[in-house]
Amino acid sequence: MTNRFAVILAAGQGTRMKSKLYKVLHSICGKPMVEHVLDNILKVNTDKIVTVVGHGAELVKTSLGGKSDFVLQEEQLGTAHAVIQAKEVLGNQNGTTLVICGDTPLITAETMEALIKLHESQDAAATILSAYTEKPDGYGRVIRNTNRTVEKVVEHKDASEDERKVKEINTGTYCFDNQALFEALEEVSNDNAQGEYYLPDVIEILKAKGKKVFAFQTPDFDETMGINDRVALAEAERLMRNRINNIHMKNGVTIIDPTNTYVDSDVKIGMDTILYPGTIIKGQTVIGEDCQIGPNSELVNAKIGSETVIRQSVVHDSLVGEKVQIGPFAHIRPQSNIHDDVKVGNFVEIKKSEIGKGSKASHLSYIGDAEVGSNVNLGCGSITVNYNGKSKFLTKIEDNVFVGCNSNLVAPVTIGEGAYIAAGSTITKDVPGESLSIARARQVNKENYVKKLNLNN
Repeated sequence: MTNRFAVILAAGQGTRMKSKLYKVLHSICGKPMVEHVLDNILKVNTDKIVTVVGHGAELVKTSLGGKSDFVLQEEQLGTAHAVIQAKEVLGNQNGTTLVICGDTPLITAETMEALIKLHESQDAAATILSAYTEKPDGYGRVIRNTNRTVEKVVEHKDASEDERKVKEINTGTYCFDNQALFEALEEVSNDNAQGEYYLPDVIEILKAKGKKVFAFQTPDFDETMGINDRVALAEAERLMRNRINNIHMKNGVTIIDPTNTYVDSDVKIGMDTILYPGTIIKGQTVIGEDCQIGPNSELVNAKIGSETVIRQSVVHDSLVGEKVQIGPFAHIRPQSNIHDDVKVGNFVEIKKSEIGKGSKASHLSYIGDAEVGSNVNLGCGSITVNYNGKSKFLTKIEDNVFVGCNSNLVAPVTIGEGAYIAAGSTITKDVPGESLSIARARQVNKENYVKKLNLNN
């Protein structure tokens, strides 16, 4: 099999984005757009990927981690100038090189593979990824011979009347014979109005040498969209979100209103789960089968067991077991572990806590920095008082404890197995198992007190 390489062009700042963040780092469905490009390249079995960085180089390197080599384009002098920066890494290699822009996140691995296969099967020097559009104005046109190979690529401004009628456009993604590419790059001139070195000129140079140039036309023009401003960013987000939702629905997930359901690209969802409108699922979230999520719920890096229901609630960086009921209006904060058959009701907040199997916090409670055992009942208004203004402390509640309404458990404190806490208590000391703890002022009734007050008036 021929060696495969890829060059990602990611050096531009993207001034039209009007942002302090470099263009290729803007997120689409949970990942920087350049990471989408790289992840799809990884699926086509490349031997080496080289990302050309410039503006925000260190941030781009951090984002892509160890998945790519990097070369620096210190001055942005055009796309051909960007590619030639990779010569130090790829210049002596034999094989096929894919060149793609880091701002084209919608191009799929399937399209990349089809482009490369056509290129390799035809033993071409270059193969252009083209697309058909009814509105080709502004795009370079792909002009074919009668035998359907590429005669030339002509920019819109340079095209003749007949050439402008052509609706097959150059998308700016290419495959090259690696040696032919770097030899041709040495001949690219910057004799143009912008004084830059343009990659499409390589096609003309290869044609002049009698080399074979082909074009693979993608059936989906939307895949080729380049992101240059916030309008295009929003459109790409919409298109990718639609693609993601369709994949989940085809895999057995019910999405009641796909246009109002937002699922990141790396999310995994089990069969027969239902997503209701307004649901936002981000990051590395994994959801089991037969769940109900939403409406208006947000899950971020959460792991949700099967048959769990989460309504109008937020779960961040936490584990939730099977057959759990959460919400409405609950907040599961990071580092929480909610075991099977737990109920977390309305206006309950859980933070960095473990809630054992079958336990319940049905309403209006704060459980922070706590270890809660199995079959514990936390009454309305139960609070673990975990913070003294400087440090956080642990509350430990063992199995089968009953905590009455409006109770404060002042950490560090342990409530022993099977204990009862009377409603309205403020617990500051450990409670032994099987005990009843009452920590409140004794009730005093002063009979006829109101009448005495009236007499005094």
